[in-house]
Amino acid sequence: MSETIGVILAAGKGTRMESELPKVLVPACGRPLVEYVIDALRGAGVGRIVVVVGYRADLVRESLAGHADIRFVEQTPQRGTGHAVKMCRDQLGHHEGAVLVVTGDSPMIQQSSIKALLDDFRQTRPACLLGTLTKDDPEGLGRIVRDRQGNFQAIVEQRDATAEQLKINEVNMSTYLFDCQRLLPVLDELKNENKQGEYYITDCPGIMRDHGWEVRALPVLKACEAMSVNNRAELAVVEQEMRRLGMAD
Repeated sequence: MSETIGVILAAGKGTRMESELPKVLVPACGRPLVEYVIDALRGAGVGRIVVVVGYRADLVRESLAGHADIRFVEQTPQRGTGHAVKMCRDQLGHHEGAVLVVTGDSPMIQQSSIKALLDDFRQTRPACLLGTLTKDDPEGLGRIVRDRQGNFQAIVEQRDATAEQLKINEVNMSTYLFDCQRLLPVLDELKNENKQGEYYITDCPGIMRDHGWEVRALPVLKACEAMSVNNRAELAVVEQEMRRLGMAD
């Protein structure tokens, strides 16, 4: 299988961070959040990285100028995660391998988890492989619904979940591996029939399954990878965990 292309979604503002910086440039233990994501992808063997920029795009480019091999794609306007990946069509059009899609504001992403997903993808070659985790308190997160045989059925957002589905502890963490040549046509099938009028990458696995293609969900992500950075209080908790894990400089 040809080398994996990593797509890092880094276009958002991050209003709740109370900063004029793009969210991915907010520092944690002295380094921008996105730098930890880049480190994890490189450490797992992802050789090519595309960063999707939007809000204060020039500042993100400037901050990452030391990574001479990173390619940038601008998303203007920002119309959702699915739209962001669609903007990468020129970078992905002739790629025959895997595409790893992650968010740039997830600094706790672990190299070992990405490597485990890549290894599984190479062995099973599905249309899509989701990295998931089991969380004691899944409040607010999309649930992974499986059939009786344990096969992936759907991602169901909390607002749409039934009482029974809300009991599910396996959650989606926006970590996806796609077969590139099956992803590209599916991006054109995304709908924006939602309150935000946006196109979401979370809809791609369901569309692929509807096509009869294999979609797998692998619960290999670690508990720390569920830690989000949406405000200053959460950032302080993440920094504490970074120091505990030896991730801080």
